[in-house]
Amino acid sequence: MKNEEREAKISFQSKESYACPVCGEVFHREELLTGSGRLIAGDLTDELHRFYEPSLKYGTIYPLAYQATVCPECWFAAMDKDFLSLPKSNRQKAIADQEKRKSDTLQIFPNVDFRESRGLISGAASLYLVLRCYDFFPKEFSPTIKQGIAALRAGWLLDEMNVKYPGQHYDWVARLFKKKAQFLYNDAIRREQSGIESLSSIKIFGPDTDKNYAYEGALYLCALLKSKYGPMADAAQRTASLEDARRTVAKIFGMGKFSKAKPGTLLESARALYDKINREIAQIDA
Repeated sequence: MKNEEREAKISFQSKESYACPVCGEVFHREELLTGSGRLIAGDLTDELHRFYEPSLKYGTIYPLAYQATVCPECWFAAMDKDFLSLPKSNRQKAIADQEKRKSDTLQIFPNVDFRESRGLISGAASLYLVLRCYDFFPKEFSPTIKQGIAALRAGWLLDEMNVKYPGQHYDWVARLFKKKAQFLYNDAIRREQSGIESLSSIKIFGPDTDKNYAYEGALYLCALLKSKYGPMADAAQRTASLEDARRTVAKIFGMGKFSKAKPGTLLESARALYDKINREIAQIDA
């Protein structure tokens, strides 16, 4: 029985210890095991989110649930490579926010405990905390795009929560996170193009864990999220938003042929989105 339990493990505690830069708590990060048929790739959505099929042996695994590093004591969180690099000058802000970030998190994700093994709900909560805690990082860390990625990933896990726990309004919360992602993605690109905040700190844009769609993928998501979660009620605002999204996605076509960073899948998705936006603008103008 013990051998079977060992073989069915989906995660492990890292040997490396972390000392939280906010409260000093020492802990070990939970890492996802990926071999031996644990991850069975499924469909790719228009948001570049990869689904994974459940396996008979391991069940359903959510790789995104393991991406954030979270202090189990004070709930400070960040992408793994940034976690230990919080500037000392911002430590007091993170300390002052501790109780509020805990209470705010528990309002959305009740009963989470980051001393226990990561699951779907705590994974979504960890990404919410990443979204929140990048407010404590200066522009040199490219915090806005990282917040956008965290918001989008949290939205995807909330979609999964809505399937697993129907009737709890997680679909509504997922949409809120995706609307937040829409704002943050577009704000990150605006900041980068105006010289306010560089994207140089981020090398892997994701947005999921299976492939890096790079800067072009971020442009695509700016346009896609604006078309799906941007203004809807007012026709003039909707048209203006769609025209802006169309200009953004058109930039992808002007960046050369597909490459490893910009595979044919992305170009096909961008072209389909461009055509869809044109059709909707024509319908509004008719």
